[in-house]
Amino acid sequence: MIDAYEEPGEPDCRGGWRFLWWLVLRQPGRSLAGAVLASTWMVLMAAAPYLMSRAIDDGLVAGDLGALAWWCGVLFLVGAFNSWVSIMRHRMMTRVRMDANFRTVKVVVGHAIRLGAALPRRAGAGEVVTIGVGDVRTISESLTVVGPGVGSVVVYGVVAGLLLSISAPLAAVVLLGVPVIVLVAGPLTVRLQGAETEYRERQGVLTARIGDLAGGLRVLNGLGGKGLFADAFRHDSQRLREQGYRVGAVASWVQALGVGLPTLFLAAVTWLAARTAAQGELTIGELVSVYGYVAVLVGPVAFLLEMGYQLSRGVVAARRVVRLLRLEPEPDLGTRPAPGEPSVLYDPESGMRVTPGRLTALAGARPADAAGVVDRLGRYTPSAATWGGTRLDAVPLTEVRARILVADNEADLFAGTLGEVVAGRGAPDEEAVRRAVHAAAADDIVQGLPDGLDSPVTAQGRSLSGGQRQRVRLVRALLADPEVLLAVEPTSALDAHTEATVAERLREARAGRTTVVTTTSPLVLDRADTVHYLVDGKLAASGSHRELLAREPGYRALVARDAEEVVR
Repeated sequence: MIDAYEEPGEPDCRGGWRFLWWLVLRQPGRSLAGAVLASTWMVLMAAAPYLMSRAIDDGLVAGDLGALAWWCGVLFLVGAFNSWVSIMRHRMMTRVRMDANFRTVKVVVGHAIRLGAALPRRAGAGEVVTIGVGDVRTISESLTVVGPGVGSVVVYGVVAGLLLSISAPLAAVVLLGVPVIVLVAGPLTVRLQGAETEYRERQGVLTARIGDLAGGLRVLNGLGGKGLFADAFRHDSQRLREQGYRVGAVASWVQALGVGLPTLFLAAVTWLAARTAAQGELTIGELVSVYGYVAVLVGPVAFLLEMGYQLSRGVVAARRVVRLLRLEPEPDLGTRPAPGEPSVLYDPESGMRVTPGRLTALAGARPADAAGVVDRLGRYTPSAATWGGTRLDAVPLTEVRARILVADNEADLFAGTLGEVVAGRGAPDEEAVRRAVHAAAADDIVQGLPDGLDSPVTAQGRSLSGGQRQRVRLVRALLADPEVLLAVEPTSALDAHTEATVAERLREARAGRTTVVTTTSPLVLDRADTVHYLVDGKLAASGSHRELLAREPGYRALVARDAEEVVR
């Protein structure tokens, strides 16, 4: 099985079938062992009717108890050995499936990391969740073809050969009957692929809507939009349910044919063999063996139909994974060197200019406008933004990320101890952590946890309150100590007293460094060196907080509204 730290390899993204074949080729020894064990298991099952026929003809019919005991003993030993082979086959196929599962997960997660900030803009959250929750498992289950699938083909040929030695007409019926069964179920398998594809697409849409609902329920309640969103969710879920019924209808026919057709086939061959035996062309032992051979074939034929069903679902899932893996991150064509010293950041789209070494606040009636400026200055969206007169997209992305940090107020928090959560990839000393914690007014968080910085924090900080999560994110940003810090609403979830403390300490902690915060809080704006006021995404005015209050009615109304909310 793939090691947790082993590289999964370069996936074949030329199509769903290619991806499945790549998963097989990544574990050739295990795949070959699974095929051999499954083939041996099924062939030994087919050997049982032959041994029974020998026991009947050589022992019972001839009245030779020694021969009967011998063949019964051989039958017992073969059955016992085949039981062990069956156990090993199951273990090997479990390893094959688990390897495919973990390898696909590693490939998808690794690619998601490479996409980085481009992922939310290139693929929906529902798409990624659906792949992780359902498609990965479906892909691994489809690799059943490696074991029982190969074994079914092998035992089919073996049984046909054994029947040929007994009766050519019976062998012809078997050789022609099984392909007919597969051909009958084939069109349904193709139809199942189409229905399954549409079902997965709608499932991704609904999963994304669930995520939006969970994340914005409080906002929806405040705006009175919960009913509208619930109606949309109800409509989408009903469409998904209807598509699920269509998938289930096709799948039920495929599975019913997998059981029913082989049974009818068994009855037809048994009837033909009985007539042949009645005419004296078959011995009693051969009649029993024919029945046993055909009974054995019921399993492989059902496996072949089940294999087609699983493969059709696996290909659909693999195509979705391949579609995600084909997404490419924003191209980094930067070749020009970054400014050698702190320099001005300029966003032509809004007209905003950030002076280095100062605390700059960005206020706008629409938070999305301010966040858009931050995305452009942090090079998270294509733009003509410049840094020291050089276009940001002309500078290598690694240099931009090393010196300019965007601190989103909804940035992910990974599970771990509080110290690990705020440290990120670095290993800062205790004094640096203490200063960052103090600057973010997060001392009470550390003191309130049983083991301080060594206390565990759950994924996304669910064990913390909203205000505590926001301060933990700020601690992490301050601890990184970037040359330029672009913070989106870093105090929006804090009470007025804590917010004032954070604003004052942030100014002190970032003295001499370039810091931009988006906010409409007067407690933060009053401590900024420069405030830029945005109207419809464009710079309308700049100055100190008090200057803008005096000369800009729109700014005054915006800040006054926020001040009333703080008082409440």
